[in-house]
Amino acid sequence: MSAILPSRDLVAALKAAAEPTRLRILKLLAGGELNVKDLTQILGQSQPRISRHLKLMNEAGLIDRFREGSWVYFYVADGTRGGEFARRILDAADPACPVLARDQERARVVKREREATAQAFFEAHAADWDRIRAFHVAEVEVEAAMREMLGEGPFDLLLDLGTGTGRILELFADRYGQGLGIDLNQAMLAYARSKLSGAGLDAVQVRHGDLYNLAIEDGSADAVVMHQVLHFLSDPSRAIDEAARVLAPGGRLMIVDFAPHEMEELRDRFAHERLGFSGQQIEDWMRGSGLKPGKTRTLTPPVADAAGRLSVTIWTADNGAQSPGLRKAASGNRKLERA
Repeated sequence: MSAILPSRDLVAALKAAAEPTRLRILKLLAGGELNVKDLTQILGQSQPRISRHLKLMNEAGLIDRFREGSWVYFYVADGTRGGEFARRILDAADPACPVLARDQERARVVKREREATAQAFFEAHAADWDRIRAFHVAEVEVEAAMREMLGEGPFDLLLDLGTGTGRILELFADRYGQGLGIDLNQAMLAYARSKLSGAGLDAVQVRHGDLYNLAIEDGSADAVVMHQVLHFLSDPSRAIDEAARVLAPGGRLMIVDFAPHEMEELRDRFAHERLGFSGQQIEDWMRGSGLKPGKTRTLTPPVADAAGRLSVTIWTADNGAQSPGLRKAASGNRKLERA
């Protein structure tokens, strides 16, 4: 999309960006979604001051925002004139500027602290993880829908990102030649290995890995599943980009997560970063990663059982027009590890 703006909008955008703190905020938001609390920590400035800066830039169209429960996230949007113009402004900034570099390092610290909170939760609940997932609509219903929507395969390689207990590798064991689960948490991996071994599954591995930087070659997996993992991540779109990178031509990505909800207590009780996702949000991220969104299904608990239970949505996206599982088997020469 062109970054050309009408004269009035151009003047408003330039005025909004022409202030040192606002330029710093713009640079931070170009790197991912942040809330006011994050920005106060990174910049060391008061909440009212940060909020005023955000309001000015939002009104000028340089940044967008979305509300999630009581939190509001801000970001530089892709595909809008204001967002493209903001990135053109940032292209002119000195990449060696020590102030901007320090802000980026502080942002990384804030995101690491978020991830550490989630990690501590996982370690405390590794053995109970399957029971925690039962907090939402009945798992048996979710799993039946997943098996229907992923496709019959057979998949040469199925990749389960954020594998947790390894349940997804069990669920699809009859549909893949090789299964690989990735998780950052060592306690979860130890539990998954024990569980999968006990189930007699031989063609499966679980490995320690970062969902933002997978040690897997481009186009290696016929199917990629992200089951109840995105709401724990500080940057879900980046994880989807990485999933798309490793998806083979004709392969399918499946995302399973909560529909939007207002259960704020999940942030503290279960270290949730996000209170569910809208269909538009997930599909925009899929398209942004080069995938074609496919079928979507939302599973809602019965009215009589709805109190305290959450709806779950399943999204699919394909890499190209060819259906997964119909390509000639060619995984024998594939390398999982990137050099």
